[in-house]
Amino acid sequence: MAIILNIDTATAIGSVTLAKDGVVLQTLKNEQERDHAAVLTLFIQEILKTQQILPEQLDAIAVSAGPGSYTGLRVGVATAKGLCYTWNKPLVGISTLHMMAQGLLAQQQDTDAMYCPMLDARRQEVYTAVYDAALGTLMAPQALILTPDAFTEWLDRGKIYFFGDGSMKWEQLMIQNTHASFVPYHISAEHMIPLSEAAFRQQRFEDVAYFSPYYLKPFYTPGAKA
Repeated sequence: MAIILNIDTATAIGSVTLAKDGVVLQTLKNEQERDHAAVLTLFIQEILKTQQILPEQLDAIAVSAGPGSYTGLRVGVATAKGLCYTWNKPLVGISTLHMMAQGLLAQQQDTDAMYCPMLDARRQEVYTAVYDAALGTLMAPQALILTPDAFTEWLDRGKIYFFGDGSMKWEQLMIQNTHASFVPYHISAEHMIPLSEAAFRQQRFEDVAYFSPYYLKPFYTPGAKA
């Protein structure tokens, strides 16, 4: 088991969680997306100071690696990489969608259902994936343009929880199905803990020099020339 600093800035809600042996020691949260860059290092300093943990006592740093907000992902990953360089710690990258599925599974405790996190990717598009109750990947993470029958294949198999800030668009568009369940979900770096612990035990670390966020689609700048 380990002491791991978990960082999530993939969405409008950013948070930092320090965990020891898989147990939350402290979490700080920021709900102002534009301020992630300003508060992230302050959160980290405050948590380490409050918990009386020195940087050298950390075993790893984990970061939600996307998909999500381009700006938010860059802030979180750049901060995590900088700390890993400075403190000589291994880096763990966690899929934001996988992390969300872990969080809702812990909330619902429904082992007979599938879990479909959705992040708003603008217009009728979402970042999404489908996981089983063991968090195995059934549909790989992707940027998906929603259509009324987009998840028919999965809904035919059984109950699916749809959640995240992109699920509202899907609820309005989909063909009604009794296997679809829409539930509230609040993202938190705490939901990374089981995944970052598992990655640490298995020594699944990222190359700090070359690691970059999982954007899933190219960054678009209005007016940019090809």
